[in-house]
Amino acid sequence: MAFHRGPPHSHHDVSCIGHDLEDIPDFLGIKYGELARRLDLSFNQLKSLTGLKVFSQLEELIVDNNLLGNDLQLPRLPRLHTLTLNKNQFTDIEGLLENLVEATPALEYLSLLGNEACPNQLVSMDKDEDDYQRYRFFVLHKLTTLKFLDTRKVTQWERSEAQTRGAFMKVVKPKNDENISDDVKSESSSTPYNPLPRGSKDAKNHKGVFTKCRYVYYGKHSEGNRFIRNDQL
Repeated sequence: MAFHRGPPHSHHDVSCIGHDLEDIPDFLGIKYGELARRLDLSFNQLKSLTGLKVFSQLEELIVDNNLLGNDLQLPRLPRLHTLTLNKNQFTDIEGLLENLVEATPALEYLSLLGNEACPNQLVSMDKDEDDYQRYRFFVLHKLTTLKFLDTRKVTQWERSEAQTRGAFMKVVKPKNDENISDDVKSESSSTPYNPLPRGSKDAKNHKGVFTKCRYVYYGKHSEGNRFIRNDQL
């Protein structure tokens, strides 16, 4: 197995890219665990990162294009300031964010592009800027130390909005989009909040729902028209 330690002036950089690894090799941690400041494990088959326990001095971690999912748990990495998890298998990031709060107190840059839980046009043409902004508010509500999220710098306005409304912007996805019953669909439209109503779309277009929101109907069967008699029309 080949790996790259980096040129002499960057001897703290360790890369092990494109080897179809399912676990972090023990020898990598034994030899470089205390030395590595930047670790790149992109383009492998990793489903967990338990081998990171020995990389106690890590500051940057790149694990793009792997098989990491909602059950990911990082060990405590107190110096980690950069984490990229692009193109993995996250569909619900709440658990990940809770873990990052405890495990990475110095985190400033996080990227989750290419995951279903990051609702933008990289994963679905049905998503728009409002969907993505809700996601940003929720992430920033959880991770208050972030300065960059994905490709954008965190603005003061976003930080303020995240503090006041971010808790209501949770990005969720049904367990099985193809077998959602009508009762479940009806229930999903009765939640007590509707963040960013200007971004609401027709309910028929919400395949692979990421957020629950209330749809208000103003047609002839709406609540407002139930009490209008024919002679008043």
